[in-house]
Amino acid sequence: MGRAKAKKKKKTAKASRGRGLVRFLAGPGRPLAILTLVVIALAAGWSAVWNGSGVRDFLFGSDQYIVGPEQVVITDQPDWIHSDLRAAVFRNASLDGPLSIMDDDLTQRLAQAFSLHPWIAKVNRVTKSHPARVDVELVYRRPACIVEVRDNWLPVDAHSVLLPREDFSQVEASRYPLVVGIQTLPVGATGEPWGDGRVVGAAEIADAMRAVWSQFQLARIVPTEDPNAPEPTFLLVTRGGTRIFWGLAPGTRIAGELPVKEKIARLENYLAEYGTLEGRQGSQQLDIRRLGEPRISARPGR
Repeated sequence: MGRAKAKKKKKTAKASRGRGLVRFLAGPGRPLAILTLVVIALAAGWSAVWNGSGVRDFLFGSDQYIVGPEQVVITDQPDWIHSDLRAAVFRNASLDGPLSIMDDDLTQRLAQAFSLHPWIAKVNRVTKSHPARVDVELVYRRPACIVEVRDNWLPVDAHSVLLPREDFSQVEASRYPLVVGIQTLPVGATGEPWGDGRVVGAAEIADAMRAVWSQFQLARIVPTEDPNAPEPTFLLVTRGGTRIFWGLAPGTRIAGELPVKEKIARLENYLAEYGTLEGRQGSQQLDIRRLGEPRISARPGR
């Protein structure tokens, strides 16, 4: 009996609430109900028109939203890059289709596309704005040296990453330090490291000597073999034929090996004192690898 009464009470209360809602909607709540229904109907209708009739595509397909190479603003290209980098990125990454600033993944797609270009070391930031514009903040790779290998030459940066050769003329290539004595070919494609520790070390030296390379009248970097050294060693050769025993690459640390700055300082001091790195009888040998004064021995001729 108790359960039956409770059940009956619940039904009565529910019916009462329902009648109350009906009275509210028929009375003071009627305007609000009508307004709500109108808003819902309009929203549903607009959604159908927006998504089904092409209105959205028409609006977002206008010039104010469409993104092409001309709407992309990148960090100023350095002098050593002669190709149109933006056009190359759009072409190589198959971005020829319509792009819109309303695309949720636009910045990610462009960041990925630019990061794959061999001249790009890093994509710092990609931002979009209206009307159609995308700003891309880039860090470019810088040429460090030219590697001579098997009657060919290839440019690399300070980390031995292979750079696009088509951006270098023969004259431009001659302005960079030349690395000789390399027998290996790059293990990867353009934009990837060479894959040889000797190329890495030579590129590090070339980058460290960039500001003084011409001042010292240097011509090339040559990897050498030292059975007592844990890694490849190097010597520098001047245009006059003087051989400078450099030692290990800048990234290598070993007891007794002078830091790069001190090696450069010794050469600067020697040049200031004698006016040249060449000997009185022509080319000579300078050893700046270890602590103490550079050891100099005359070596006439080349």
